[in-house]
Amino acid sequence: MRLIDRYFYKPTWWQKIIIFLLLPLSFFYCLIAFLKRKFLFQTDFGIPIVSVGNLVVGGSGKTPFILEMAKFFPHYKIAIVSRGYKRRSKGLVVVSDQGKILCPQEDAGDEPFLMAKSVKNASVIVCKKRKEAILKAKEMGCEMIFLDDGFRFNYKKLNVVLKPKLEPYYPFCLPSGMYREWRGSYREADLVVQEGIDYAREVSVKNPSERMLLLTAIANPSRLDEFLPSVVGKIYYADHARFDFDELKKKIQDLKASSLLVTSKDLVKLEDFDFPISVLELRLKIDQQIIDQIQTYVKGEKDA
Repeated sequence: MRLIDRYFYKPTWWQKIIIFLLLPLSFFYCLIAFLKRKFLFQTDFGIPIVSVGNLVVGGSGKTPFILEMAKFFPHYKIAIVSRGYKRRSKGLVVVSDQGKILCPQEDAGDEPFLMAKSVKNASVIVCKKRKEAILKAKEMGCEMIFLDDGFRFNYKKLNVVLKPKLEPYYPFCLPSGMYREWRGSYREADLVVQEGIDYAREVSVKNPSERMLLLTAIANPSRLDEFLPSVVGKIYYADHARFDFDELKKKIQDLKASSLLVTSKDLVKLEDFDFPISVLELRLKIDQQIIDQIQTYVKGEKDA
């Protein structure tokens, strides 16, 4: 487990001291986040918006949840709106138009590019100002929107909040804990979707080899451990980091690896890397009741 993951999930005695010394900052962060959301006027864009978010920083399955849910709206022109974290571009970028890729991965960001390649009936738009992206989606004729990480925005929408199976050690906001808002905000969601109860991760390995070397740049990579086959080593980069190809070649040679084992999110950054790739393919199995509730909301908003 990396040092940063231990700090949030299994803190040592000296890390606990730091956590409690930082509590004033944590309370201030929590208050500002709460007030910003509560005192904004609600905006109604006149289009069904399904926000998929979480209260905990880091990966909780938002991208695979959107990818899986999009399958249940095959006859809709979908827009997926995201910030495009750690992308090279600025401003509003249309990543894809109904499955047609319009920009390179570096300009889209890891997750938006993955979603653009995976959902053929969707247009993917990235913009720090989500309002601009939603208006662009309407201009493009989209009929519904999946809003990635949209809980904190006061828009008329269905708030789906994913709750991870493994929760942080302390229920504090950043920097003393991993929460973006106080933990009680779960009560304000329209749907709280609990991992292990309302959805489960199903993982398979595509193109396996005898000596696979794990390579990943995702948040909290230790969550992959329960799904991992036998590997000869693990290389962890910071979330969304670019890969150093020269470093990878040296590691491959040192460990005599026969392929790199990566997630689908990592794969989009390795298209120019000439070495066998094995892929941890993740999909979510979502409880039918959750699917029905989201479909009912979208249909109701369309018919309104």
